[in-house]
Amino acid sequence: MHICLICVEIFAWGKFGGYGRATRELGRLLVKSGIEVTAVVPLRHDQRPLETLDGIRVLGFPLSAPWQAQDLFGSCNADLFHSQEPSLGTFLAMRARPDARHVATIRDPKYLSDWLMELRYPSISLTRTFLSRFYDINFLVRRAVQSADAVLCTTFDGREKAKALYRLQKLPQFMPSPIAVPEITRPKNIKPTVCMVGRWDRRKRPEMFFELARRCPDVDFIAVGKSHDSRRERELRDRYSRIPNLKLVGWIDQFTTHDLFDILATSWILVNTAAREGLPTSILEGMACGCAVLSGVNPDKVAERFGFHVTDDDFATGLKALLADDLWKARGEAAREYVLAYYEASRSQERHLDLYRQLLAHY
Repeated sequence: MHICLICVEIFAWGKFGGYGRATRELGRLLVKSGIEVTAVVPLRHDQRPLETLDGIRVLGFPLSAPWQAQDLFGSCNADLFHSQEPSLGTFLAMRARPDARHVATIRDPKYLSDWLMELRYPSISLTRTFLSRFYDINFLVRRAVQSADAVLCTTFDGREKAKALYRLQKLPQFMPSPIAVPEITRPKNIKPTVCMVGRWDRRKRPEMFFELARRCPDVDFIAVGKSHDSRRERELRDRYSRIPNLKLVGWIDQFTTHDLFDILATSWILVNTAAREGLPTSILEGMACGCAVLSGVNPDKVAERFGFHVTDDDFATGLKALLADDLWKARGEAAREYVLAYYEASRSQERHLDLYRQLLAHY
């Protein structure tokens, strides 16, 4: 079996988003199962056209010439092409290899209102956001998703939205992203500790987390991540690095070190201040480590079920509620059990393999 993963990024070469994180994790798990895996992604920074990453053969095409991906798909002798969020690449793979099986996983279906939010908080520039909009969703991409052999969604709530967005005849199948659930070998910190994990880009609104640290001096705050905009990164560090109870850790590559899981395992609460999200990998990883969730986004109601759902950007009130009577502990333990039941890596891996075998049985 040869699987080709299609994504707008992979977690390497300066790109560290959730799509790329999930793509790399799925790819490396499939490789460990003895599956041949290729990934086709845009070239980033010092990435070469042909790389090997965790046993995955990574083929890259110029970001400014996405049509060149079609030749890579045509030369890739894969049995099945699996898009990790639909994009123009999904359409090009079908065009290049109509004889193969094609699967599309919808991770973050975006209505026009969601794209307007992206424009309000561009990660790098308005131009880049506009280009992303037309690369990710247009009539060609919609047609490709409609023609896929299987359409999947990584959240339960997102299925209705995905069905409407891509004008599907039926609901996509729920397919969980693979999440590593580490054994808890370290106790939670004695002092209340909250963390955030993710890009320090505008839509993530990390300033709210930093200001929360300023308002709550009796709680330790740990910020893991960085911005894709180096100038913004410097401004944030200049403005907030002197808050005594705030530690700006920076970016951690969880594929090469356990430092991120150590932080999550010892933290009480994971905070997400984003203006808009799907279901971020960072939230699921925090839940896997027994963290309660303090978040303004609430996909699959994970914030209200396993923490506190902030509805008015009043994160201070939510933090106070979770710390009262150790509510965070009960919510965090329930969060870990939820991830074990639905998203645990080996469980997700087997569900993917079962689907692949089913689709290829009549190939």
